[in-house]
Amino acid sequence: MSENIENQVQEEPVVDINILKKDRLDKLAALREAGRDPYQITKFDVTGLAADYKAEYEAKEAAILAEAGDDEEKAKAEIEALNENIVRLAGRIMSWRDMGKANFIDIRDGSDRIQVYIRSNEVGADLFKEFKKKWDIGDIIGVEGFVFRTKKGEISIHAKNIVLLSKSLLPLPEKWHGLKDQDMRYRQRYVDLIVNPDVKDTFVKRSRIITEIRNYLDNLGYIEVETPVLLPIQIAAAARPFKTHHNTLDMDMFMRIETELNLKKLIVGGFDRVYEVGRIFRNEGMDTSHNPEFTTIEMYQAYTDYIGMMDIIENMYRTIARNVCGTAKITYQGVEIDMESPWERLTMAESVKKYAGVDYNDWATDEDARACAKAHGVEVEEGKNATKGHVLIAFFDAFVEDKLIQPTIIYDYPVENSPLAKRKPTDPAFTERFEYFIFCREMGNAFSELNDPIDQKERFVQQVEARRALGDTTGEVDEDFVTALEYGLPPTGGLGFGLDRLVMLLTDSPSIRDVLLFPTMRPLG
Repeated sequence: MSENIENQVQEEPVVDINILKKDRLDKLAALREAGRDPYQITKFDVTGLAADYKAEYEAKEAAILAEAGDDEEKAKAEIEALNENIVRLAGRIMSWRDMGKANFIDIRDGSDRIQVYIRSNEVGADLFKEFKKKWDIGDIIGVEGFVFRTKKGEISIHAKNIVLLSKSLLPLPEKWHGLKDQDMRYRQRYVDLIVNPDVKDTFVKRSRIITEIRNYLDNLGYIEVETPVLLPIQIAAAARPFKTHHNTLDMDMFMRIETELNLKKLIVGGFDRVYEVGRIFRNEGMDTSHNPEFTTIEMYQAYTDYIGMMDIIENMYRTIARNVCGTAKITYQGVEIDMESPWERLTMAESVKKYAGVDYNDWATDEDARACAKAHGVEVEEGKNATKGHVLIAFFDAFVEDKLIQPTIIYDYPVENSPLAKRKPTDPAFTERFEYFIFCREMGNAFSELNDPIDQKERFVQQVEARRALGDTTGEVDEDFVTALEYGLPPTGGLGFGLDRLVMLLTDSPSIRDVLLFPTMRPLG
């Protein structure tokens, strides 16, 4: 048997891609003329995956060698007997080593890459000739044969028959350079997945993370629900929605910017614990941590508060990291992130005092706060619009957020930027709200939910009026949500977090585009 020559790969010539495509179209035409159109094949029954075949053969081989001991002839005979086990697998040709009457190709299926040994007198001279003349790297094929180990030590498939299942009309990126252009990788994710198999691992892990989230919440008695994506009004929140038009109803509608209000209506209706894995749409900027459409997990639990939600999210992250990564101490962008140890918890005022050296309690008036901001070079709105709460938020943004590398919960937010959170009974200038931060990035947001319909209506009206003052007349008060609160929302803890940012963290991905299969892109041309 001819041996596999390592690293001797048949590569596509560096020529115009249209010439290569024409060559492949000519090969397809010849196949069709011969009555062998690969696109007419509807199925190929496989018996397993490449990774499983390799692991199974290795285990059987090791067991035979261990049982045979020093009896090499017995071991050899029993290993050769494994050749009687015929397997069928399918995959894409990734590389090709032409050695005359025998060829080695590598194919990749959904699990792994495996070498296939193809010899003329095994598959037949006519099929072997077609294989060499009409098939290409990138084609998808079916293989029938037995698993063996070459003299070079590589577990491979010895083909007894091969079938062309789909013709690739465009060549894959050249092996040694791959698909390196980041923009093109996002635009043509299908090619990225073919030539950069580690990319697939990210999305397999994403799927596992979602499964772990569901398992965790389901085990706590939460019910997964689905709420509408299209909404009849644009609420006066800060996020800008995408607008569309419903032809039958002849009315404008808006893509949802959150799932929060509808989920809280379900708590009103008697669901005690609900969550949604929801697609969200915001017509806003894009950067390494923002995409116009993204996925959130929002959960609401009756008869608990924001402290209860702190405990849930901290333990959830710890559990997911252990189950998906094997440890809750992970490395993200070269920095160890410790989710195993108890997370630091600071009020916003405490965090500003710790990192900026400024004590909120020293401000007797709003004017004192604005003067302090000016002294520290912190920008706030001119005039009376900048209250003590606004100034505290500005100090947090300027001095604190970029220090929060390890998991940290910041709680008790000013009422000025928390329109849906319940006021603190002991200090109504603040709300029972928290956000948690990892690697200087806000990862999620939670409240003791505001359930006073009168207070909620007033805050909605204030939001609308603030937008009107800026010349924006689009926001409306969600009267139906206020009506729901009037029927009675029990004390409720609510929390929402971005799934994509969690996946970034657990896959060590620097950009949100790395964890979205098809990120939003401007069309070419």
